[in-house]
Amino acid sequence: MQNSLCQAEPPARRQAFTGAVLPLVGGGPYCALGHTTLGQGHLMKSTLGLACATVALGLAATAAATTAPAQAAGPTYVALGDSYSSGVGTRAYLDDGTECQRSTYAYPSLLAAAKGWALNLRACSGATTADVTSSQLSALSTSTSYVTISVGGNDAGFSDVITECALPAWASDCAAKVDTANAFIRGTLPGRLRTLYAAIASRAPQARVAVVGYPRLFQGEDCNAATFFSPEDESRLNATADLLDSTLSTAARGAGFAFADPRSRFTGHAVCDDPEWLNGFSNPVSESYHPNRLGHSSGYTPLVGPALGTTSVAPTAAVLADARAQGPALAAQQRAYAAEDRTYAQKGDYAPR
Repeated sequence: MQNSLCQAEPPARRQAFTGAVLPLVGGGPYCALGHTTLGQGHLMKSTLGLACATVALGLAATAAATTAPAQAAGPTYVALGDSYSSGVGTRAYLDDGTECQRSTYAYPSLLAAAKGWALNLRACSGATTADVTSSQLSALSTSTSYVTISVGGNDAGFSDVITECALPAWASDCAAKVDTANAFIRGTLPGRLRTLYAAIASRAPQARVAVVGYPRLFQGEDCNAATFFSPEDESRLNATADLLDSTLSTAARGAGFAFADPRSRFTGHAVCDDPEWLNGFSNPVSESYHPNRLGHSSGYTPLVGPALGTTSVAPTAAVLADARAQGPALAAQQRAYAAEDRTYAQKGDYAPR
């Protein structure tokens, strides 16, 4: 009989841990029972069975502790909103059964990985205030600790404004499109934001909430051959971003929420800057005019932590790796909402309609 009654699976049959829960071969731990004789009888067999069962339970408990998401024991963090929070522009997205384009490179994922928070990444490309209300707020509860929300740009039709202004001057009416968006931001959006923010406060009364704003896209340069932004167009679009952020900030303050203003942080890193944290016109087009990976890691992530009452985070290589390791769990989590999300998700706010 072998000296050890029961042992873990032989080394040649073990699987390396990759961040996902991997079943052991054969559906359970491998037990080397050795050889028994008739003279040993049922008592020896029972003893061996008990020993193996005990080790199996121990291995299962160890595996559960090892493979549980790093964020699972931490405070709950729900990221609501549109493509600027889901991670459009980072070019790597969760396979969650939707076109929300959620990314582990987005600031909510990086922040959660750095802080050890349990993330529910509900933000989705194309979301408006109505979409957040109908499809994302169900993730909130009285146990939610932190909430971020970026929304309002799609309500104002900002992607349509960008598309119009990118055309040659003879083929577009950029000024009129901007004026229409500005009138909406001044007249209609404040009421929508107040209603939404009140609903967030009602559903997550214990949470710290940060409203996250939008950066200015331009610094006076258009280096993309396929677009025709004039300096005047860029100034108008930046002024609309300012108006939108001012409106978001006022509504946030009225609700008792913090406001994370990215404009100064993105200065020097706009479209065509070096380095740029915002994509210009891109291939595929759905990546256009959104924060890229640097925009999320160096722009938004250090900004949002303090807005939630915590220390600033500068993502390290380890944080980035931890965030990526959470990808399979996040994707599985979001698949539960897929049918709901498909009713409004758009593959990039600038994708052809």
